[in-house]
Amino acid sequence: MVNAAVTLPLEDRLKAKAAQLGFVSVGIAGAQDNPERAQRLRDWLAQGHHGTMGWMEDRADVRQGPQSMWPEARSVIALGMSYAPDSDPLALEGDDKRARISVYAQGRDYHDTVKKALKALARWLVEQEPATQLKVFVDTAPVMEKPLGEAAGLGWQGKHTNLVSRDHGNWLFLGAIYTTIELQADAAHEDRCGSCNACQAACPTDAFPAPYQLDARRCISYLTIEHKGPIPQDLREGIGNRIYGCDDCLAVCPWNKFAEASARHQAFTPREELVAPNLAELLALDDAAFRAKFSGSPIKRIGRDRFVRNCLIAAGNSGNATLRAQVQDLCSDDDPVVADAAQWAAQKLTTAL
Repeated sequence: MVNAAVTLPLEDRLKAKAAQLGFVSVGIAGAQDNPERAQRLRDWLAQGHHGTMGWMEDRADVRQGPQSMWPEARSVIALGMSYAPDSDPLALEGDDKRARISVYAQGRDYHDTVKKALKALARWLVEQEPATQLKVFVDTAPVMEKPLGEAAGLGWQGKHTNLVSRDHGNWLFLGAIYTTIELQADAAHEDRCGSCNACQAACPTDAFPAPYQLDARRCISYLTIEHKGPIPQDLREGIGNRIYGCDDCLAVCPWNKFAEASARHQAFTPREELVAPNLAELLALDDAAFRAKFSGSPIKRIGRDRFVRNCLIAAGNSGNATLRAQVQDLCSDDDPVVADAAQWAAQKLTTAL
């Protein structure tokens, strides 16, 4: 008797296997480079909107498309894993005792979880097609996951430049598999933003010079995660109590009404102590305590100094005078960036008295 599952097209079996591995969204696109996407990248870099993210520029030639990286690639499998929140990411706005950590960083490090599932799917694909060659990626290589996700039908790049899904809103971690197999491509997803500009209006630091354009130099996620030096003073107040990333442009998107927290991968269940962390406790972290607290978290990669810098900006914005003694102690921190942020925060809290 022939196994009915084996008679299904490879594409259908692939998507079923991906679902078993925890992916809620999967689509297929051709691996050809897209000149329009490549030009958008060049324009973005030419305007300096990548800030100090030098790796974006260093490998721009490879980043412009799958076959620029790997000429043998014939298909791209784009996948999404949900991290949909079960509470309002904006609920702590203005809280003078609590800090805000982006939803994506409240659970386990997504790099590890998504890559493990991608490798399992890749092994399965090799079992089905032993002659295939493939490569797996999750946010650590010059791969443009968001436009590839759009091309594969997972969603579309919204006016905030992030991928939006009709089924999962703004809450998808993306991964990709490049393969030498010629797979049947899915239809690209059409743009569904319409006249909505909620994400643009929500940005506290005006990081969107125009719809579908992001100036990372003004983006709170960039400033609190990627940027290593002092945060520009004219942007500090806009950061509010956000200490790692920012969800504002994502959280206000109307398409989130279709996202269900029940679809979230269990690895991304928020750690209770990261949902509404106490700012005073975070200011007290030394390097060892920081590493212990954020073991297994993506937050660990920015290090104690950058993290405490962020917490000091939040303290300065809080108006909470009870934090002043801790802030004052950090004015003589060994790290000059931390000391700078502490001096700014101390002045702000003195003014608030």
